[in-house]
Amino acid sequence: ILLAAFSRILPHPPNFTPVSAIALFGGVYLEKRWSILVPFVTMLLSDAVLGFHSTMIFVYGSFFFIGLLGMWLKEHQSLSVIVGVTVCSSLLFFIVTNFGVWFMPQTLYPNTMEGLMQCYVAAIPFFRNTLIGDMMYVGILFGVFEVGKKYVPLLSPTK
Repeated sequence: ILLAAFSRILPHPPNFTPVSAIALFGGVYLEKRWSILVPFVTMLLSDAVLGFHSTMIFVYGSFFFIGLLGMWLKEHQSLSVIVGVTVCSSLLFFIVTNFGVWFMPQTLYPNTMEGLMQCYVAAIPFFRNTLIGDMMYVGILFGVFEVGKKYVPLLSPTK
């Protein structure tokens, strides 16, 4: 998680970050409070380096709900469900954060339904990066952890 979080401040394509994967992974493998707190702290620390912005409430809020999806995923784990939840988390981030871009006072898009649609259409190229990044980071976090459980007894729950 720490390595993935650190990668947010390294150069990367727009929206190609590990935070959704951290939120999903945390929801599955961490205690409830940590599953919400870890992505929040990841964002807060990296935003302190990268800069704060007016749509943070929407970004952080989307990661809160993605963390809740991760908690649901804890009881429903299978490869197909993990892939489906990852796609849902990418869509949730896209819908919530771009609504925030449209909603906040600015001059890019008029606060009309047409302006909202313009905002979503303009954000489609960023969604591609979001989806690819989420799939990659979810695959890495979940995959490395599952392989690690086979070789590091401390990672496997005792029965």
